[in-house]
Amino acid sequence: MNVTHPRPRTARTAALAAALAAVLLAGTACSSKADGGSTDDAADGVKAGPGVNEKTIRLGALTDLTGPYATLGKSIVQAQQMWADETNAAGGICGREVEIVVKDHGYDVQKAVTAYADIAPDVVALPQVIGSPVVAALLDDIERDHMLTFPQAWAASLLGRDPVQVLGTTYDLDMIAAVDFLTRTKKLAKGDTIGHVYFEGDYGANALEGSEWAAEQAGMKVAGQKIKATDTDLTAQVAALSKAGAKAILISAGPAQTASLAGVAAARGLKVPIVTSAPGYAPQLLKTPAAAALEAMVHVVSAAPAVSSDLPGVKKMVASYQKAYPGEPVDSGVLSGYNAARLMGTDLKKACEGGSLTRQDVVKAHRSQKNADTGLGTPQNFTYVTAPASRSTYVLKPDAKAVGGLVGVEEAHKAPGVDAYLAGRG
Repeated sequence: MNVTHPRPRTARTAALAAALAAVLLAGTACSSKADGGSTDDAADGVKAGPGVNEKTIRLGALTDLTGPYATLGKSIVQAQQMWADETNAAGGICGREVEIVVKDHGYDVQKAVTAYADIAPDVVALPQVIGSPVVAALLDDIERDHMLTFPQAWAASLLGRDPVQVLGTTYDLDMIAAVDFLTRTKKLAKGDTIGHVYFEGDYGANALEGSEWAAEQAGMKVAGQKIKATDTDLTAQVAALSKAGAKAILISAGPAQTASLAGVAAARGLKVPIVTSAPGYAPQLLKTPAAAALEAMVHVVSAAPAVSSDLPGVKKMVASYQKAYPGEPVDSGVLSGYNAARLMGTDLKKACEGGSLTRQDVVKAHRSQKNADTGLGTPQNFTYVTAPASRSTYVLKPDAKAVGGLVGVEEAHKAPGVDAYLAGRG
């Protein structure tokens, strides 16, 4: 570089010092923004950080609108947007409007990582991240950024990080409840074989932990069949479980796999009870050729009630959703998404009352809640980072005539052995 008019040394030194100071200041600001540590005060005296200014609170959603959980993703996104609209109509939170930034990852981990990097600097929390493998890939980033995150995933491997809150039960507890239900209702007996079809990865592995533990306690054995998210024809798995003499089948997969399992099993004469957890069912299945088999053979264990529940909070939510999105199915994703948004709203309000909407203080506000109850199911305890927020499950059943395609069979209760299982797991 040619300098035709060099400055005096003192001037150049001063300019360099100023430039270095500016760079260091910018670097500090960027670091603060990345980790949620900004403590800038708004005009109302509330400390702000990433995703928060004097007019807006921005939240993020990493969802699946084009992959195996597209129906779930759409329902959750719409339910959370409905909550945001309701909240803003009532004056917002901390005098600010809520905005939700939605990114579709299509259940592709790499796309999700890129999407997180894109929105992380500009949101305060994530009320929705779909997929255990997605959340697992983001755990270190989420923890570094102090980003309160509600996964729409329930693997026990996601426990143990202060900003990450698995809502309700984990997959292993659901499968313990499933085995308990099948045993209590005399569909299984000591010495029987239980089939378990499960996705590879954290979802299936955690569910299998629960089924194998429960089977051992009951004097039974599990015949496992691991599948991929892209496997939608379970003919081979049904044949293998029939050969193994399975008296009941658990499935920890997506709705398409549950439909295939029930349809193929019924067609081949393997008319045994099938139990899945909430991610394995969608009311749209009742418009497929597998509908009759689903109604005859399937039950769903879930930390949330059916959307056809008589709970006043659920009935109000259903009515609001049908008005906001006429003709759209009101499925478990609506309830799950709306509940998560309501809980997030409570956290933000509590943080505001404490005078700070920084990420760390939003997490702190969340973790202070021991009996969080939105009126949409059972209360939850968020004070234990390493334990599920709930230990109680409902038992539901497909019903084409019901809103959401499910009706309640058993109210929420804790399956015997759950406490012992969790204590043993440490």
